[in-house]
Amino acid sequence: MTENQHVERIGRKLDKMVQKNNTDGALDLLRELKTITMSLETLQSTRVGMSVNAVRKQSSDQEVQTLAKTLIKSWKKLIDDYKTFGADCSLLAAQIEERSQIFEDFKSTDIKYKARLRSRISNLKDQKNPDLRRNVLSGNISTQRIASMTSEEMASEELKKIRETLTQESIREHQLSKVGGSKTDMFVCKNCRGKNCTYTQVQTRSADEPMTTFVVCNDCGKRWKFC
Repeated sequence: MTENQHVERIGRKLDKMVQKNNTDGALDLLRELKTITMSLETLQSTRVGMSVNAVRKQSSDQEVQTLAKTLIKSWKKLIDDYKTFGADCSLLAAQIEERSQIFEDFKSTDIKYKARLRSRISNLKDQKNPDLRRNVLSGNISTQRIASMTSEEMASEELKKIRETLTQESIREHQLSKVGGSKTDMFVCKNCRGKNCTYTQVQTRSADEPMTTFVVCNDCGKRWKFC
């Protein structure tokens, strides 16, 4: 059974409930619909939204009404996105996973694979980061690009500014004092070739990114950093 046929079957059952003025069992059907990743094509061809709305109006069950409203709201957003950007979000989601070769990067659906997918989803859903969603829907950011972007690159402009401020503050604190630094001979100063150095590590980026290491040569005072 195809996705369209599955949704059509549920829609017919809901229509029959409305005709018989008996919505018993509607909640189970709505829950079944909620598990389906609805595409714009399926939504338009099956017209299941009308069936769900009819059940919502007729049912006196608060849980049925609430779930029906939730489904209709999510589907309306799908249509609005298409009207605004000409993009099918479900299709885009599939393209991000398939065309970008996320699976190929990890060769399995392990925790790293799931973490990368979740990070895309959370950033695209972030209401404080509308620019990322808008750029992906409009095609300014390709599906290949969004799949490989780092947390820093996906961040909203507001968050980027906050991170930049924290980075600059960390750098200033490091330059003003070496308190808490550790002496080491692991690094070679490119200026004097000495190994008498002190280093500190600061989390200047997101938590899932490597720390930034600041190094100062105790002999000539040269400073450098790396991630």
